[in-house]
Amino acid sequence: MLFCSLPDYVFFENSSSNPYLIRRIEELNKTASGNVEAKVVCFYRRRDISHSLIQLADKHASNVCVCEEKESPLEAELTDKQKHQLRHRELFLSRQYESLPATHIRGKCSVALLNETEAVLSYLDKEDTFFYSLVYDPTQKTLLADKGEIRVGPRFQADVPDMLQEGESDEWDQSKLEEKLWDPDCPLSSKQIDQFLVVARAVGTFARALDCSSSVRQPSLHTSAAAASRDITLFHAMDTLHRHGYDLSSALSVLVPSGGPVLCRDEMEEWSASEAAMFEEALEKYGKDFNDIRQDFLPWKSLTSIIEYYYMWKTTDRYVQQKRLKAAEAESKLKQVYIPTYNKPNPNQISVTNGKMATVNGAGPGAYHAAGGGRACESCYSMQSAQWYSWGPPNMQCRLCVSCWMYWKKYGGLKMPSRPRSRGHGPRQSSHMVPVRNSGSPKSSTKTKQAFLLQATRLTKLARHMCRDIIRLRRAARRPFVAPSIPNFCLMTHTHARTHTHTHTAPLLHLDTPLFTPPRCLRPPPPPPPPCLSLSLFLLYCIILLLLFWFLYSPRFQ
Repeated sequence: MLFCSLPDYVFFENSSSNPYLIRRIEELNKTASGNVEAKVVCFYRRRDISHSLIQLADKHASNVCVCEEKESPLEAELTDKQKHQLRHRELFLSRQYESLPATHIRGKCSVALLNETEAVLSYLDKEDTFFYSLVYDPTQKTLLADKGEIRVGPRFQADVPDMLQEGESDEWDQSKLEEKLWDPDCPLSSKQIDQFLVVARAVGTFARALDCSSSVRQPSLHTSAAAASRDITLFHAMDTLHRHGYDLSSALSVLVPSGGPVLCRDEMEEWSASEAAMFEEALEKYGKDFNDIRQDFLPWKSLTSIIEYYYMWKTTDRYVQQKRLKAAEAESKLKQVYIPTYNKPNPNQISVTNGKMATVNGAGPGAYHAAGGGRACESCYSMQSAQWYSWGPPNMQCRLCVSCWMYWKKYGGLKMPSRPRSRGHGPRQSSHMVPVRNSGSPKSSTKTKQAFLLQATRLTKLARHMCRDIIRLRRAARRPFVAPSIPNFCLMTHTHARTHTHTHTAPLLHLDTPLFTPPRCLRPPPPPPPPCLSLSLFLLYCIILLLLFWFLYSPRFQ
């Protein structure tokens, strides 16, 4: 039984052969069918992102350590095995959410932001412990640093001047730097000011009664009076009183000019009901990201207007009601869940019956888990294990022992660093680049290929040098799939003739024995005897000429 709560880091299994997914639980929701789904934040391993981003992450780690004049955590005084395993502990946070069934949880783990002051061996000494320092965006394929930055310098901090002595002035004209909006030492009393503000509210209520659009939005007198009592009306009244030297009569004449009473509206009145509903929907989706709210929902509103409306909306009863509903919904949501122990056999598990292995890697039915019972573990090269698991492509017939299989599922890699492909020791030998599948079966299960051997004769070797103008080796090499057009018999005859010529004229090689003795079938024919024309041959020749003329000039054949 596994107990999970918010916000735990857990292992999720989405495939029987792939490593576990590492996620952080944000919510636990119960579906209509009664099952529990977890809304989780995704973490990615090094094997899940591209090689170019991996190089960028390593470069970022080295640059940070150079700036801080310290050695990189991944390049510290560690062995090759420790460096190899440390890279399996590195994760990349993302802002991506997904929902997964809670029954796929296989265990809990720990993920923390990389602490550069902590020894890197602390991550290797703890089981199921991971770290991250960068944020990965799977849609944009980018990496960003996930830590704050202390902005120090003249670009971010003010230069504080020296403190003035007592009675010393700074020679700044305050009238040019500031503008007075209200004088607390005005000649009016507090009662007179309050009475003037009551008159300003009454003028605002009357102005809303005369305005058609306002009467539609606030049909009742109470709603109009409440809108007239908002801060925008009071600020306008106090500003008018200050601009007219706190003269009540002149300030009242400005509030009610000849054209009608002045109507002051804020963002709460300017927005329609449909715009308010769209704002609440956008706020539910994006939170307080006002740029995205303006871009996707309210492009006709300015950013200032949206922010002002947000802080006014927080003072309304609707916000209070939504806050209470969210609190009640959060209270009713699941905060913890019990996951039953997963006991189903893994499909990659190599079956074992009564202490005997089934036919795996070409082994016979009587092969045990002994040193000669099959291939060694691809990670630790062990030959004995309580259980074996198939790993990698099926045609490779690789397998892992129990401990290396659990390491592969949790950390997404092999426990031992991979060696060069010189695995010619033990049962890992191969024949013609085909892996050996068995060493315990009486029958050979090596899947061999048909071997061939090109054995050139001495005549062929000599022809490469004697007949270069005919063979054209470079041209033939550029066309490996086109057979040479020179018959072998002609080539060998030509080579043999040239060999005789060079031997009688200008010998190139001085040897006691000949280079080769060509077979009878490949020897050139003997030279023809000198021509000797007899009478019968002469007559035959004449007959042939007559027949030829007859065929050529006979009208029957024209």
